[in-house]
Amino acid sequence: MASTAPPRAPDGRNGRPAPPRNSQELRAYARDRLIESRLTPNAISLMGLFGNLVAAFLVTQRLFFLAGIAFILGSVMDTMDGRYSRMSGKGTLFGAFLDSTLDRCEEGIVIAAIAGYFATRGEDFAAAMCVVAVLGSLMVSYTRARAEALGVECKVGLATRPVRVVLLSIGLIFAKGAGIGNFELLAPAIYVLAALTIFTVFQRVWHVRNELTRLDEESADRDEGAAEPL
Repeated sequence: MASTAPPRAPDGRNGRPAPPRNSQELRAYARDRLIESRLTPNAISLMGLFGNLVAAFLVTQRLFFLAGIAFILGSVMDTMDGRYSRMSGKGTLFGAFLDSTLDRCEEGIVIAAIAGYFATRGEDFAAAMCVVAVLGSLMVSYTRARAEALGVECKVGLATRPVRVVLLSIGLIFAKGAGIGNFELLAPAIYVLAALTIFTVFQRVWHVRNELTRLDEESADRDEGAAEPL
């Protein structure tokens, strides 16, 4: 993608471009350096997976605050790989497949670790809600993928990926023992996440039903118009 920032003239001493003078030039400079680097979208996707694996491990060690930070960093990598792929032109079909596959795994890995934590404490209901949250998260993603395979855009619903990341991050950072106040928001975050993901699945199913019905009606109207004699 061509930079829209004005070109920077050499500084006259060593022939190199002058340092960025404003935020627009800084963004363009950083973008150009990234594109010229050997960094690939697949590498960013794998960095996101690594961050979530670290978060899951830290959960097993009851280091919830650090787990929350690792989860946030890993999730940021997840959002960057697609944008970097489009921006740099380095994306491939396999890269898109790998990104989608890892996205489905990473959230589940962290929630599975949280379920194990609840199970060791005898909190069976919270552990069961972790299973519901994972299932709901997978179904939110699946309904969108299946709808788009049918030609229907499906980004509706409350529990989108960024919302799920925020909820889980809050739960981890403000979990009991995380060291920030006397809070216990991990279980409530899981309950909200489970409820919102299931609700979002129904939202998307209803949306796709309405869109497909509309498309069928439009197709029937076109067929009737084509069948009318001139």
